[in-house]
Amino acid sequence: MFSFDLIITFDTLIYRRYSIIEDFQKLTVSLRGNLEVKTNIIVFTFKGQLDAFSEKQFKTFVTDNLKNELPFVIDLTKIDFLDSSGLGALVQTAKECKKSKLGFSVVGNSRVAQTIKLVRLGDFLNLKSSLDDALNYLKN
Repeated sequence: MFSFDLIITFDTLIYRRYSIIEDFQKLTVSLRGNLEVKTNIIVFTFKGQLDAFSEKQFKTFVTDNLKNELPFVIDLTKIDFLDSSGLGALVQTAKECKKSKLGFSVVGNSRVAQTIKLVRLGDFLNLKSSLDDALNYLKN
């Protein structure tokens, strides 16, 4: 499992690449993130709240790890709360991926999926019901 050691000081994000860790990294007080590579697909897993306070760190964490151009899944099944800022960060990420023709998918728990579907972004974000569905979608 590959991940980052993160130190957050106001707006500064300092990281060390490819440190193997066991637990989620603290992105903000309310958001923790992790990544691992499964069969040449990056799986970003987040837990906590994806909101106005954490969307900048979320975006930085994801985009800093997309330079290798592997397809990826954003797993939000452990997210407790998603607001409009979090949706905006997901939309920005999706736009960057579509522009660079990079495969991606989003997985969410029922609360997250309901929020995404409510604003009709399910197809745009390639929302899938499970991690296995998302991995199969990206393999094909």
